[in-house]
Formats: sequence, C-alpha cells, structure tokens
Amino acid sequence: MKPLISIRNLKKQYVTDVGDGELIEVAALAGVDLDIHQGEFVAIMGPSGSGKSTLMQILGLLDRSTSGEFHLNGQDIGKMNDDQLAELRSHLIGFVFQFFNLLPRSTCIDNVALPIIYSGGPNPQERAIELLKTVDLGHRLTHRPHQLSGGQQQRVAIARALANNPKIIFADEPTGNISSQQTEEVLNLLDDLNKKGVTIILVTHEPEVAHRARRLITIRDGVVEGDETLQEPRIRCTQPEQIPVKEKADSFHWKRSRENLRMAWGSLTLNLLRTSLATLGVIIGIASFVAMVAIGEGAKKAVGDMISSLGTNILNIRAVNPRGAKGTNDNYRKFEINDFEALQQFAKTVPAIKNVDTQVYGDVTVSYQNKNSVVELMGATPTIEGMQNFKPIMGRFFTEDENHMQARVALIGQTVAQNLFGDQNPVGSMIKLNKAEYQVIGLLPRKGATAYKDRDELIIVPLRTGMNRILGRKSLAVMTVEAVDSAYMNRAQASVDDWFYEYRQLKDGEAKNYEIRNMNDIQQLYTQSTGIISSMLKAISIVALLVGGIGIMNVMFVSVKERTREVGLRKAIGAKRLDILSQFLVESVLIGLFGGIVGMILGYLLSIAASELLDWATLFSVGSVVIAFVFSFVVGLVFGLWPAKQASELSPIEALRYE
Repeated sequence: MKPLISIRNLKKQYVTDVGDGELIEVAALAGVDLDIHQGEFVAIMGPSGSGKSTLMQILGLLDRSTSGEFHLNGQDIGKMNDDQLAELRSHLIGFVFQFFNLLPRSTCIDNVALPIIYSGGPNPQERAIELLKTVDLGHRLTHRPHQLSGGQQQRVAIARALANNPKIIFADEPTGNISSQQTEEVLNLLDDLNKKGVTIILVTHEPEVAHRARRLITIRDGVVEGDETLQEPRIRCTQPEQIPVKEKADSFHWKRSRENLRMAWGSLTLNLLRTSLATLGVIIGIASFVAMVAIGEGAKKAVGDMISSLGTNILNIRAVNPRGAKGTNDNYRKFEINDFEALQQFAKTVPAIKNVDTQVYGDVTVSYQNKNSVVELMGATPTIEGMQNFKPIMGRFFTEDENHMQARVALIGQTVAQNLFGDQNPVGSMIKLNKAEYQVIGLLPRKGATAYKDRDELIIVPLRTGMNRILGRKSLAVMTVEAVDSAYMNRAQASVDDWFYEYRQLKDGEAKNYEIRNMNDIQQLYTQSTGIISSMLKAISIVALLVGGIGIMNVMFVSVKERTREVGLRKAIGAKRLDILSQFLVESVLIGLFGGIVGMILGYLLSIAASELLDWATLFSVGSVVIAFVFSFVVGLVFGLWPAKQASELSPIEALRYE
C-alpha cells in the first residue's frame, strides 16, 4: 500500500547568530522517518521545541528540509520549484492555523473564496457560501474577522481549508485560542471531514485533543519518539490519485485580476495620507510635464505666427557699413529709390522671385479730434499687402497710382484704431499725421505684441508719401524679396546676392556693404530655440516624475513589510509568485495612474493660467495626454516592480512568522 506521505531521514537545520559573529547550527529535525496513508487522522505531539511544528510546515510544503527524502502523493518534493509547490498546496492541501490567519479587510466569503481564485476553480463565491453554510456560518457571510468570535474565525479557516476539496488538512494548534465549547465544535468538524476520507494531520500539545485522532506520533528532540495507533483508520487507499504539477505558472485569470484590484484598492484607501503623499510626486511630475509641453508648443506656435505675420519666404536686404570699415557713423552707401527700381527690373528676370518691396520707417504724431499719440509709421509699396499679410479686415489697401501720386491715405493698426476711435469704424475718417490730414482707408489685421513692441500700434502709408510728405527721407530702410515658395529660397537668395555684389560694384574679396537675412532661417532658429527650452522644461518635469516614482517605491516597500504575513498566508493557500507580484504591481500602478489623471487635470489648469500670464495660447495636445498617461503607468510599473518582486520571493513560512 503506497503511502500518501513518505519521508526518510528528513532533517532541518537552522543557523543562529548568538552574538559577536558566532554562528551555531540548531537541528529542528534530526532525521525523521514517517509514512502517512490516505484517510488517516494523525495527531503529532511533543514538548515546545521538539520540532513538531517544523515537521508540519515541511509536510505542508510551507518550508523545505535541509536534507532527506520527501514524497507527497507519489511525487518527489525535493525536485520541485516554488510555483510547483504552490500548485500542490492549492489542489492537495488545506491549512487551519492556530491564529486563524484570515485577511482582516476581507469578508468571510472573500476569505474562503481566495484559494479557489488562485487555483482557477469555478464559481468561487458560490462555493464559499456553500462551505460557510456547512460550518454553520450562513448568517455571517459578509462579516469581517474582527466581527467574529474565535470559534467562528476558526470555522471560517476550516471552510477556507476545504475550498479546493483537499486530500490533506494540516491543523496547527487549531484549538489553542478558543474556548472548550468551541474546541469541541472544531474537533467534531475535523472528525467529520476524516469520515469523508480527508487525511487530517493535527499538531497539538493537549493530550485530550491528540486522543481524538486515530494515530498519535510523538516528537522529541527532532526525532520520532513514539508512533501509536489509537484506532484503525477509517479509509485506506492503495493508490493515491496523483495531482498533475504544472511546469509553469498559469496565465493570468480575470478572477485573479479582480482580486488584485480589490486588495489594492482596499490597501490604498486604508492609508489615505500615505497614498496621497506617494501620489503627490507623480501629480507634480505629470502636471509639470503636461503644462510644459502646452507652454512650449504654444511658444513655438506664437513665434511661428509672429514671423509668419512678417511674411513667409522673405529675404530682407539692408545697406550696412562693410565689415572691417573704420568708424561707426552713418556715412555709408544707403539704398535709395533708384536702387529699388533697379531691383524690381532684375526680379522680373528671375523665376525664383515672386515679388519685391521696400519700406521706410519713422515715428509720427497721429491725432483725431482731442486724442493723439506717437506711433510708428511705415511707408511701403502696395506689394507689401500680400508679402507680409497686411490684407485689411476693413476697407482697402492703397494702389500703385496712389503711391506715385503721394496720396494722403493711410491704413491703421488695431491698437491705433482702439486708441483713437474706440469701437467706432475708422474707415473713411480723417486723421492728422504731423498736423496734416490723411484719410483712413483700411484697418490692418491684428499682428500681436512682443515683449518690447506692440506691432498693432502702426500706420502704413504709400512709400513716396512717407518719404516725401511725412518723414522727408531719401534713403530706404530695407528692401524685401519674396521667393515663389520655400523650395526656391536658396536659389532666390543666391541670385539676389550675386546681383547686389555686381550692382554695388564690389571687387573680388571686398567686404559687402549690404546684408541679406533669410526669414525662414530666422523662423527655424526661433523654433529650435523654443524647442530646446521646451525640452529642458520637459527634462525638469521628468526629474520630478522620477522623484515621484521613488516615493511610490518607498510606499510599496512599507506596504510589503506591513503585509508580510498576508503574503505568507496567500502563498500558503496556493498563490504563486506571479499572483503576489501582480497584487503589489497593481497597487503601485494604481498610484501612478491616479497621480497621472490628477496631474493631467492640474497641468491643463496650469497651462490655462500660463496662457493668461504670458498672453499667448498654450496648446494642450492629445499627444501630451497620451504620453503623460503612459509615463504615469510606466512609473507605477517600474518603481513598484522591485518591492513587488521582493514580496513574491518571500518564503511562505518566513512570511507567516514575520512580526
């Protein structure tokens, strides 16, 4: 007859530090030989320190022996890994502990259903209710352990031990913390289970409890001192049914996921202050990241719009003092109207050039009725309307005829219109420029303001009007060339550069007395600059996010320490390493995701506040939200992995002993 449990020369030694670096070996088991058959009711007795609890823990797969052979249900335990042992515990073994070891935040139903969830069994809730009714706790299904008496808690533990129809129930001092009446109830339950064919192995130091068993094994000094048959076992099987052991852990099941979520949520809500502090770091990191992205993108767009409002694909040509020329006075060759006319004729021969224009600038006093102010005046040709996006939103632009006739007409910017006319339509009104009357024929589009200049505080008049009637200038400030599109910018610039070098009769190697600025290059430079600043701000926010992640790690380490006994219990009833790892990872990921959601909302509000303060639109993009969400998930996952891994690698018995 093949035994259910067979051990030969089983030894267990512990190494103890007695101080001053001196280590001694203590033999808890000194060589035990024992066979237990299916259907037996065995009591193990012995004085304190005799090794009886150690023997039960090894037989129950909660601990490993130092040496010796151990076969359980026909399988060599010494060759199995931790997950394989968990698989056997889940399907073959049930535990009833002296101190009950119930999950304090879980109901009776949840406590009993847990082994079924870990084993992947069907209908865990229904099975738990059925078992609780079997042990006369049908009226306490939703109560938590602190709402039960000691005997009721032990009955819940027995119901939990029966959850997966085990072949063996190990009971470690099951009557040690309950009254005499409750003791009788528990022993009757164990006896009934043995009648149904369940093998019972009971550890006790009480002789009256031991003699309820049918076989009594006495342990002393780590060896079997006596093995007495009190009564013949009720059931004997010649061949125990073998439980298949899976080589790898089961894939994740939705019931386990739900259990992990439930436990994680319970742990987080139980320690709200600690959870809030851990979440705060993630909130700050995500909020700063989202806000910085919005501000940075808004800044790039604002710069782009500002430069685009000056015109795209534009070359600006200015007369300058040649490099290396002595003196800093203004006695250098400036552009005049005949230079512009020559450029116009040349541009007609270059396919890459679309339009040319020139401007003069100066300050002028503008007045209307009793209101007046000093504003910037620009004299330009009608071509500037399309080149630099000056199409009026009201009225019209002046014509080439009006330019040649030096007509007294003007277009005003929106700041000038607001200061002089308020909400009144300015088109058609007469204003005075340096005390001479001019008719307002158009209202310019809004251009916005920079840190040093309001670009809507502007008046545009025909070029010749500005030069001859208002400013009294002969020289031009700048000439502009518009390329057909950005692909022709370099070709247009090279053509203009060559023409000016020849037109201004410069000799080979002579320094240029003009300069050409490519507005697209300037736009690219500004975009790169704002991009660098934006990247720096993002980097700072990522550092804040890392600090938040370290906070999560610290909290998870504390959580693992606080719940070490819980980890041991879960492993004892069948949880594998992946189950424990997932449980704590879910908790850390929830912290990260919650911090991410709150951080995104805060970042959005900060970007709105920044928009008001900086006076430009910030761009809150879907992309930044997705990145922030992924970041918060990854932070929770990565920084929770180490504590979760440590929890998953705990030995069941060491975890259960943890104080």
